Amino acid sequence: MLSSGPHPIRAAIWMVGTVISFSVMAVAGREATIDLDIFEILLYRSLAGLAIVLVIAACTRTLSEIRISHFGLHLVRNACHLSGMLLWFYAISAITFAQVFALEFSTPLWTAILAPLFIAERLTPTRKWTAIAGFIGILIVARPGLAEISPGLLAAACCAIGFAGAAVATKSLVRVASVTCILFWMVAIQAVLCLVLAGIDGQVDLPPSSSIFPLAFVSLAGLTAHYCLTKALSLAPAVVVMPLDFFRLPIIAVVGLLLYAEPLDALVMMGAGIIIASNIVNIRSEARISRQDRQREMNIVENSTGR
Repeated sequence: MLSSGPHPIRAAIWMVGTVISFSVMAVAGREATIDLDIFEILLYRSLAGLAIVLVIAACTRTLSEIRISHFGLHLVRNACHLSGMLLWFYAISAITFAQVFALEFSTPLWTAILAPLFIAERLTPTRKWTAIAGFIGILIVARPGLAEISPGLLAAACCAIGFAGAAVATKSLVRVASVTCILFWMVAIQAVLCLVLAGIDGQVDLPPSSSIFPLAFVSLAGLTAHYCLTKALSLAPAVVVMPLDFFRLPIIAVVGLLLYAEPLDALVMMGAGIIIASNIVNIRSEARISRQDRQREMNIVENSTGR
């Protein structure tokens, strides 16, 4: 049940869980890539997720909500999401955590660009200029021309586009499908795709004992991250909640420094700061537009009823 009013302190506590979970998933994912390829990691993650979704759906009696209608849209969403996840897991094994997270934060900006093209949302002046500013931040992080752009940097930059495509498709799906249905097809479709991709070489390795704990943490942290984020959004508006997610960057930068001796790069932090600032401006603008739309609807209702 949604809260009757905003509770920013409780939302902030849930966002602490989100930040910790995403950071744990990054570390566990890097450790898992030592023994398994990325396709196998995501295969086992999807299979674990499938079991969890089915158990929860059975307990909440929502199994009947799982339907095959709009399967094409489910397929598009999960192809985009899986592409983003594959690129993200490759990036965390190839470049610093701070670079990955900085570039991943451009996802909302790509969503603002893609949404008008596919679901007829407005491309407002604020969306346009914050997207341009965010792109400048991406260039500062990647530094084309100052250093050779590595495959890891390209993967981190492109994973944000994959996640944005999944977000746009999800906006369409939530109008016609339940959360249970969306989650079921997410893990089911991705499990099948990962099985095909992992088996292209004719071999799918079972996880060695050294990978059991990293895989468990990848699966558990991914689940708790999205659960904590959903709880936070149910307790406070997105304009309050989402800026807290950006604390992931300094935290993961410190984690990378302590565990892997990754340097704290001033240009990465500068570029990330521009990306984060662009996101905050866009979030606040969207919240203002939403309030104005609600007020306009209330005025229409009041005028129509003669009040």
